[in-house]
Amino acid sequence: MDAVVPDVGPAGVGRRGADSPAGRDVVIVGGGAAGTSVLVQLVDALSGAGGAGARAVRSVRVVDPRPMGWGLAFGDSDPLLMCNSAVDLNSVRARHPRDFEDHLRQRGWAGRAQECVPRSWMAEYCHARSAQARARAAAHGVDVDRLSATARAVEVRADGYRVLLSDGRRLTADDVVLCAGVRRPRVPDGFATWQEHPRYLDSPYPSARLREALGRRPRRVLVLGTHQSAVDAALLLCRDGHQTTLTSPSGQLPAVRTALAAPPRALPALDRVAGLDPADPHLGDRLLRHTVEAVRSVSPLPWRRQVSTAADPVRRLREETALAEAGACHWARVCAPLIDAAIALGGTLSDERRRALMARFAPFVNRYVTALALVNARRLVAHCDAGLLRVAAGYPRAVAYADGRWRVRWPDSAVREYDHVVNATGFHPPQPYWDSAARTLHLEAPPASATALDHLAADLRVHTDPTAAPERVWIVGVGTHLRIPFANHLNNVVRQADEVAGRLLRAPNPST
Repeated sequence: MDAVVPDVGPAGVGRRGADSPAGRDVVIVGGGAAGTSVLVQLVDALSGAGGAGARAVRSVRVVDPRPMGWGLAFGDSDPLLMCNSAVDLNSVRARHPRDFEDHLRQRGWAGRAQECVPRSWMAEYCHARSAQARARAAAHGVDVDRLSATARAVEVRADGYRVLLSDGRRLTADDVVLCAGVRRPRVPDGFATWQEHPRYLDSPYPSARLREALGRRPRRVLVLGTHQSAVDAALLLCRDGHQTTLTSPSGQLPAVRTALAAPPRALPALDRVAGLDPADPHLGDRLLRHTVEAVRSVSPLPWRRQVSTAADPVRRLREETALAEAGACHWARVCAPLIDAAIALGGTLSDERRRALMARFAPFVNRYVTALALVNARRLVAHCDAGLLRVAAGYPRAVAYADGRWRVRWPDSAVREYDHVVNATGFHPPQPYWDSAARTLHLEAPPASATALDHLAADLRVHTDPTAAPERVWIVGVGTHLRIPFANHLNNVVRQADEVAGRLLRAPNPST
């Protein structure tokens, strides 16, 4: 392959030569919200630094088979799929938190910054900002390009890095930023042997695939999951007239709030969380007390009057929707700063301690921190009222397929039939693998000789060997789950992107 596939440099030319312009070659893997944020903020930094900034970077190449901004998280054009966080939390510029709002206002939007909007609007925003960044970079003599391919691996070389693409190209780079999102669906309990069945969908995305698979005739559909992906599936299916049943081991839907929005004021109780002692044996209890104190500080209304305790999930959905409509869900104002506080604290903890805390608070996180936006809750209630949606009381005990139907046995021994099964249990986070013999970081399909990367440096650089210095390979976004809780929280992703962009700009010039 080395004889026929050249190493590709900026703008498709060969490797760096003596007459090449100065500056570093940067490769960004992934062009979704995280990759867009790195690109936009890197160009912002280049522009702010003037001529010195432009000389620091020679080229930026983004690797993604999809257009900029149109990743899995936001890249679905169906208007029914809404952002779960409000407009005021969705800027891709850490230093310009109203950037998304400004983008929408310029296009005639007259809503409130605390509202949720269709996800495709976020994709369009990312796409527009990346196009503007490319034009601004060109004005500084920096080449920006997107390569329509998937990055499979990163080779570590004495003179930098080489990124191996799915189409056979190999990109030389001085710095690599891994911004890949989720791609591989989880396999739900009891369905491992059915992954290739034509009437089993491994995820509800993209929505066009879901609609095509089910057709126009009303179907009976079993959706595996009761959280955000399952809610998306239910909304899409019920809109098209399909009888939909949600099921999960917990049998619980998320709570309801107006939106995940920026807090109206500072919350000192949560500001103190980052300073808690990581070695404190009572850390979990202290975190809980700080959270309770924060909730009490935003409203004197007792907790029991802000939530529903109904055992039936649909009744609970109705009651919590009514509470959100009445403005009684004051706890929701704590969620965004609580996520930020947990992220700051999580970076100081060992992997074992961080996992233990997340496991302890998983029921709270699943119910409240990742709660439903009110607009979606209202739609679910309407579908329940119309008889299109139900939430099963348990999880399937046994599954079979015969005569064109799924036959599912439930905990009460009842057997019910379904036409299709849709997995909506979520996705595995990206997991790189390191092959020390080949000095290669595998991003997909790792060989048996590779081991899962389990450590990131504090500055988010990849650590392939604890005894060696970190590589000039960064991870931004959901891939930082190796070190950080709530790694997919966009506000945090954008802060990460801003920090990495600054480090790229401050890097030494490879030609000096």
